Amino acid sequence: MAADPLDCALDLMRRLPPSEIEDNLAGLIDLVPDLCEHLLSAVDQPLKIAHDKKSKRDYLLCDYNRDGDSYRSPWSNEYDPPLGDGAVPSKPLRELELKANETFDVYRDLYFEGGVSSVYTWDLGSGFAAVVLIKKTQDHSKKGQPMKGTWDSIHVVEVQESSKNAHYKLTSTVMLRIETETEATGTVSLAGSLTRQAEQDSPVNDMNPHISNIGRMVEDMELKLRQTLETIYFGKTKDIANELRSMSSTADMNQRKRLQQGIAGAVGGRG
Repeated sequence: MAADPLDCALDLMRRLPPSEIEDNLAGLIDLVPDLCEHLLSAVDQPLKIAHDKKSKRDYLLCDYNRDGDSYRSPWSNEYDPPLGDGAVPSKPLRELELKANETFDVYRDLYFEGGVSSVYTWDLGSGFAAVVLIKKTQDHSKKGQPMKGTWDSIHVVEVQESSKNAHYKLTSTVMLRIETETEATGTVSLAGSLTRQAEQDSPVNDMNPHISNIGRMVEDMELKLRQTLETIYFGKTKDIANELRSMSSTADMNQRKRLQQGIAGAVGGRG
């Protein structure tokens, strides 16, 4: 049985360097142009920033606010380049989208102290879906510190509504890239991504609107992802570096070993 071309393409993307994901994806689309739309929707890429001239605010670009070659701003609800028949959320959902953008703009400022956030919504048959995007880029090289970093988080949530409750399914992806360069270490670059899912049922009322329920899920998930990334990227990297090269010289290691053997012999002699 022949392998599915899309599965093969996605498997290849997982094995290529995450720091070059945009170039790798472009090259893969050149090889199999028939899979272009499928690959663009399935592969998470670092978020790009655009500027809404009408509202004079920045917003993020992704596959969820794209229609053809145009992207919808969450602030003005207009496409750039202009698109007359572009997909937009229903009026009630658009009102929720505006409130969500204002809410997560505060969340971004509290947790990231900068960056850009955007929230996009769209209607489903028995509910709706939303995506929360956050991008933070830090460049300390301008301040004389050799550190650059980028954090991109994409939170997609599907909401199935019932009479008094709602079922939330959250899929979160975080892409992290850190680069530093010093005379002592040379250039060190870390890059990768992590995806996790969570589901929960929550009551929906005046005290617990959809935005609050989604916000708590996103907040908890980002904290978990940050802790996991810290363990993987920093703890594991340190362990591997220590296995490859010890911080102590061979002479120091031999001296320590002799000292341990001497102490063990003295203790054994007393017994």
